[in-house]
Amino acid sequence: MLDGFITGLAEWILEVSNGEIMWVAFYAGLFVALMTSLGAMVAIFAKRLPEGGVDFSLAFAAGVMIVASFTSLILPAIESTGSFTPAGVGIALGIALIYLIDRLLPHEHLVKGYEGPKSMKDRLRKVWLLVIAVIIHNLPEGMAVGTSLVYNLEVGLVTTIAIGIQDFPKGTVVSLPLATLQRKRLQPIAMGVLSGFAEMAMVLLGAYFFTLFSWLLPYGLGLAGGAMLYVTVKEMIPEIYRGEKNETLASLGFFAGFYVMLFLDSMLG
Repeated sequence: MLDGFITGLAEWILEVSNGEIMWVAFYAGLFVALMTSLGAMVAIFAKRLPEGGVDFSLAFAAGVMIVASFTSLILPAIESTGSFTPAGVGIALGIALIYLIDRLLPHEHLVKGYEGPKSMKDRLRKVWLLVIAVIIHNLPEGMAVGTSLVYNLEVGLVTTIAIGIQDFPKGTVVSLPLATLQRKRLQPIAMGVLSGFAEMAMVLLGAYFFTLFSWLLPYGLGLAGGAMLYVTVKEMIPEIYRGEKNETLASLGFFAGFYVMLFLDSMLG
């Protein structure tokens, strides 16, 4: 049933987009941005996340990203060329790219604290450092959606749906702690919306670049996969398992996201 829905959705989007991949990427990017924005708007109604809510939400997102890295990006990169080399090179480039961004851009995590050039630590307000950290997390997701859409529309739509689903709780995770920190509502919501549209920009950039340079697509798929793996393993998992209090809940969240992405991907047969 769901596979028929995905196929029908792909055909409808191609029809309304006149077969233009950039319009498809625009709609996909708008979807993930809106899901992040809707999640951020939870800050209007809630004062704080339920106990363990941050851990569960981040773990769910990590589960989705781990599976998507392989099923939507790395394995298609290998299958499209029949060789590991382009995918392997792309993975290494993706890891190196996020590593450099991580080192060069000042940002701050709620648990791990400040990262980046020490000289920039006191030059930006804490709220902007937190937002930059979220944007760094979102860049590989946007890249994953854009490159997977260019590779195959149905694979790309599954990736878009899964990324959009996990963007909702991530939007909440961004805005609510900021709202608590600032004791305001409007600015934290705006920051969450900004992070969503930064992700949309990466969807469009990824789709545009690999439409122009289609011969580089296997490398791009590997790059997006490597970048998502790096963010998940280096940033998200340490944040999730920072203490022992919510370990079981975090593990449940991770495998919930894992199963959601695996189920959606299985619908393509």
